[in-house]
Amino acid sequence: MRLIPREEKFFQFFLDQVKIIREAAVALQKGVDAGNSHMTASSNTIRGMEQKGDEIIHDIFTRLNSTFITPLDPEDIHSLASHLDDVLDGIEETAHRITAYRVEPIPDDVKRLCGIVVACGEALDQAFQALSNDKPLLEHCIEINRLEDQADGIVRTAIADLFRTEKDPIHLLKLKEVYEMLEDTTDCVEDVADVLQGVMVKNS
Repeated sequence: MRLIPREEKFFQFFLDQVKIIREAAVALQKGVDAGNSHMTASSNTIRGMEQKGDEIIHDIFTRLNSTFITPLDPEDIHSLASHLDDVLDGIEETAHRITAYRVEPIPDDVKRLCGIVVACGEALDQAFQALSNDKPLLEHCIEINRLEDQADGIVRTAIADLFRTEKDPIHLLKLKEVYEMLEDTTDCVEDVADVLQGVMVKNS
């Protein structure tokens, strides 16, 4: 039995949102790789993407409130939309803070975490594509869990190193916030994966 019909508009909304998340993650990665002098442009680009994402989430909620029969439980649709919105918000906020705090040089651990966010976006896309085509999606959720765990490890080590080596308390706080924002973003991706696994169980 197909979990979500191909013609379902809700699923297309999700695919569109995940595409924006992937593009925003790549823009963030390119910005941190190029250095702080390029982050303003990247942050502005990501802000525009985030606004497009907000429009999609608004469309999802509007359609949800006017649709009697939905392909998934309405609570699951609402939860998926909210968590996807959180992911995109996290990427936008990370770009903003790196720019506003004028983080320079951008630490390698920040770049590694941004790379993990890119990988999370790719895994999300694969998971939603699998759901669309009635294919197994557990492996993609497991990959997201692995990436989130990897991000947690990097953040813990990076913050511990900060408190051990950083002499400037203001710089320490700035970097700590950036690390925690990136960790929170991967946590939000894992929240999406958790809902997808629940959907899979309900429809198995």
